[in-house]
Amino acid sequence: MKLTEKRLQSEYAFKGRILNLRVDTVELPNGQTSTREVVEYTGAVAVVALDGQGNVILVRQFRYPVGRELVEIPAGKIDPDEDPLECAKRELAEETGYRAREWTNLLRFFSTPGFTSEYMHLFLAQGLETGDQAPDEDEFVEVTKVPLSEAVGMVERGEICDAKSIVGLLLAQRVYAGLTTI
Repeated sequence: MKLTEKRLQSEYAFKGRILNLRVDTVELPNGQTSTREVVEYTGAVAVVALDGQGNVILVRQFRYPVGRELVEIPAGKIDPDEDPLECAKRELAEETGYRAREWTNLLRFFSTPGFTSEYMHLFLAQGLETGDQAPDEDEFVEVTKVPLSEAVGMVERGEICDAKSIVGLLLAQRVYAGLTTI
């Protein structure tokens, strides 16, 4: 069975600073038409930053769309024409003040393909050196450091509840324990 949907018409309902909302009319595999609302987003990076003692660097920040503070791994939006690794280095330094000597590409994945084009690049950063935070002027971030095993426990207890952090921490735990290679 063919599952592809063909775009028949497209228009922008909103064009913003960090995302666009596009409304498409599509032809379904059975010949019927339907509407698809698509959030266009340039993509993002997320970083599992591990120090030499097996601690992971986490950030706590208020997330307006969900109305609460979340504990997450450092992450951010890829600028147009920016290399994902360079973005990861920039975001780690801006949000936490840390810089890393060793970088590994852990995984790439679509965050929520049912409604957004966002593609996430997940990195492991090691060989950490401390520095000064330089968050964006509208970004308020608290940095914390916990053992990787405790961060995984926070995932299991629902204290860390965003997808990129869950994926990153669980995969990093497997890599750190030697259960998988990258």
